[in-house]
Amino acid sequence: MATGIPYKTAQLDDEWDAIVVGSGMGGLTTAVMLAKHASKRVLVLERHYTAGGFTHTFHRPGFEWDVGLHYIGQMRQGEAVRKAFDHVTGGAVKWQPMPDVYDRVCVEDGAGPDGGARRFDYAAGPIRMRQQLVEWFPGEAKAIDKYLEWVKGCNQLSLYFYAEKALPAAWKPLVGGSLRRSYLKFAKRTTAETLKKLKASPELAGVLTAQWGDYGLPPSESSFAIHATIVGHYLRGAAYPVGGAGVIAAAMARIIEGAGGKVVVAAEVEQVLLRGRRAVGVRMVDGRELRAPIIFSDAGAATTFERLLPHDLNATRGLRRKLASIGPSAAHASLYVGLNASDAELGMDPANLWVFPSLDHDGNMARFAEDVDAPLPVVYLSFPSAKDPDFVRRHPGKSTVEVITLVPYGWFAKWEDSRWQHRDEEYEALKAKLAGRLMEVLERHVPAARGRVEHAELSTPLTTRHFANYARGEIYGVSARPERYKLRELGARTPVKGLYLTGQDVVSPGVAGALFGGVISASVALGRNLMKTMGEK
Repeated sequence: MATGIPYKTAQLDDEWDAIVVGSGMGGLTTAVMLAKHASKRVLVLERHYTAGGFTHTFHRPGFEWDVGLHYIGQMRQGEAVRKAFDHVTGGAVKWQPMPDVYDRVCVEDGAGPDGGARRFDYAAGPIRMRQQLVEWFPGEAKAIDKYLEWVKGCNQLSLYFYAEKALPAAWKPLVGGSLRRSYLKFAKRTTAETLKKLKASPELAGVLTAQWGDYGLPPSESSFAIHATIVGHYLRGAAYPVGGAGVIAAAMARIIEGAGGKVVVAAEVEQVLLRGRRAVGVRMVDGRELRAPIIFSDAGAATTFERLLPHDLNATRGLRRKLASIGPSAAHASLYVGLNASDAELGMDPANLWVFPSLDHDGNMARFAEDVDAPLPVVYLSFPSAKDPDFVRRHPGKSTVEVITLVPYGWFAKWEDSRWQHRDEEYEALKAKLAGRLMEVLERHVPAARGRVEHAELSTPLTTRHFANYARGEIYGVSARPERYKLRELGARTPVKGLYLTGQDVVSPGVAGALFGGVISASVALGRNLMKTMGEK
């Protein structure tokens, strides 16, 4: 499902009410909010050939896969994220609940039945989750209860932390750091440090942090704030968009275009145009200049300040230095697999699988970073066709799987100046090696896939770099280390007047975080609290 008008054929005015660079969830959300609540004509410019960022889907004959949206939490009627999605899509997207067991953890340490993998099922609901944890670790009930209490408390305090990001600039000196202070008590500690304070055993800590791939940092590196965000997000289960992730961008584009705006693809922005310290437009790679009084960047904070603005701009020098010290989030490799049988024929379960060589997540990552032949530190298996009840109509007799692992960008850096689909044999050999190892994991944990593979292709960090324009192939923007949360300047406002950030770097990693980043960005630009509108269609 391709969304957007190609730049070469688009009939574009030179002047717009607002321009958004990038069409990820944050960029599209900002554009929708400006269209719905300020009647603004917004031009969204996307360098990829389809809009949607990490919510877009891609196709091969007979198959389609999502690239970044694998499940969304807090999607029951009345929950915050569901209300937000319904608002920005006009209620046009239907959601299919995942089964009660939405995540399944498999530990291949030989300590399971008959020397096989151990399995821990994450079931929806805080009461059920606690019951399971106590059954698995009966001697650690006090630590489990304290952990769940801290997750809940951290997430409640996050409301004040993010509220400060939406405040008018003039108010910030009045509130000082009061809205942030309590949250930072959690956010400034790593997940590992927090679990150590709980006196959780290494085994319990490993199970509690098994979803760390959802934010891309093992426990010793991640802020407990992002860990608590993800746990709370999925605690009551998850859902998937009927029709695939691409329906979201399509619904949002209709709202933007209905207000006189446009979503344009294959449209690469070279630079944000400045008049003094004010943003006044953008220059495209073909030299054309487009103007607007407000500009939003959904390209990520690092890309915005390092690539879209002049490198010698004094106003951004300090922030660029701080962002560099925090660093980018994780890079990944994803094997997209197409099977020549339906999910019903194969008996596929929609639940995601998390596969680990052991529950020592930090050790697993460290060993893999040093040795490409070490056990894969994490493998995440998602079954998009099994999650989407409409897939069988679109692609009868087929099914799809995504098999993902995290990899060091440095392994691929030597080819970053080469062209997509025109890289050398050494690169292709590394890809083939990783693809083979991921396929082994798939066939080991999903035996029904054996002999059924019709299509398989691997994306690498360079694929992400090419399409998403992230310098090091990162998937979650600015890394969610404790230092990220301490950086008060990281928000919608930038040191350049009229230029705003939007997306996951404003709030938190992931699609839902990017959505709320888009709402906050529009709120700041308009000087209005648009969070209050989230219950409206």
